[in-house]
Amino acid sequence: MAHHDRRGLPVSTRSDRAAEHYRAGIDLLLAAWPGAGEALNAAIAADPTFALAHAARARLHAMRSESAAARASITRAAECVAQTGTERERSHVAVLSLAIDGRSEPALARALAHLDSWPRDALILSLPLGAFGLLAFSGRPDHDQARVDLCERHAHAYEADDWWFGVSRGWAHTENGAVARGRALTEHGFSLRRENANGAHALSHALFEDGAGTEAEALIAGWLPGYDRAGILHGHIAWHAALAALERGDPEGALALHAEHVRPTVTAGLSLNVITDTVSLLWRLNAYGHAVPAGLWDEVRAYAAPYFTKAGFGFADAHMGLLAAATGDRAAAEARIDALTGLVEAGTLAAGEVVPAICRAALAFADGDDALCVRILEPVAGEVVRIGGSGAQREVIEDTLLVALMRAGETSKARALLDTRLHRRPSPRDARWRARITA
Repeated sequence: MAHHDRRGLPVSTRSDRAAEHYRAGIDLLLAAWPGAGEALNAAIAADPTFALAHAARARLHAMRSESAAARASITRAAECVAQTGTERERSHVAVLSLAIDGRSEPALARALAHLDSWPRDALILSLPLGAFGLLAFSGRPDHDQARVDLCERHAHAYEADDWWFGVSRGWAHTENGAVARGRALTEHGFSLRRENANGAHALSHALFEDGAGTEAEALIAGWLPGYDRAGILHGHIAWHAALAALERGDPEGALALHAEHVRPTVTAGLSLNVITDTVSLLWRLNAYGHAVPAGLWDEVRAYAAPYFTKAGFGFADAHMGLLAAATGDRAAAEARIDALTGLVEAGTLAAGEVVPAICRAALAFADGDDALCVRILEPVAGEVVRIGGSGAQREVIEDTLLVALMRAGETSKARALLDTRLHRRPSPRDARWRARITA
């Protein structure tokens, strides 16, 4: 009996149970829902030669930054697929192998070519998509548009009731500025599968970009209790609620969400999310004029110490620069800036000169030298998109520039930036700032 994945692609296993567990595992992986590892382990137990199950397990290990386990699993997948795999399965394993090895540029090229032949291979399509996907971290300034183009190129291959594709397509449109369309697509996809953390996450983004912060808070408050704390997006989705609380001027509410869900001691999230969420939330609190409780910066600095020690990953570098500046670790900040500058000069830093500029501007901001912060950050503001992540995540850099402009007395520039932001996304905080500098 031939077996297939959830979207009708053949899979090379003779075991009914292995195929069933594999389909369940991929569903859970694409939904960022707990249990994917167990399901994939069950598929492998039922058929130890099932290459795609080993490959998916490798992907899950890689998402958790479990590098050794990821390499072991993808090596086993390659061994198995060489014996029994189809052309599609061999290509599938090859793409994941490149991604797991950190060879992002060839992984992206190979993934795009693969999808031209097998667009319904959802696990491979997921790799270029998302805030932390291969496109987002490619250094391209047009990665938001590129994700939309990719989704639209392959939309014909997916049914209207495909919950994963609907959410992924919606998120791409939202991040690219088509918020109404993105929100509608996301809401439809999420309605098809509520046990879907990627759906709740994408809808939180859509509501943020739509200026619907209170709706985002209500969504998250109602949905998050049903998502196990072991879920990798639990803390990050709560971070979105904390942003909404800050938007409406409730720092105590934001800190309460941080304490319960976001801080390193309480979350099981990905290290990249834990560090960037905590750093950006605490930085925003400080920039907005709110006190950061004692010990919180030290806590995230201790957690972050083993991670991203080597410069070269622009999104992480920017946040590690903010962390060093906020905690007064000038030596760490300057060492990272020097390393990043060297990578820029060598032409090997994907996001380019904007990354060391963010780190230098953060130091100036923390030192209270707002004029210097503006001089550094203003010329590269249009390039911040190149560090990847989402609009909501990158906004911390724009906020830094805006606050520096206001504090430096650059009223006309601050007003112009606020007008642009309010046109793009209604924000009660920006409206308050606009009224303050106009009065």
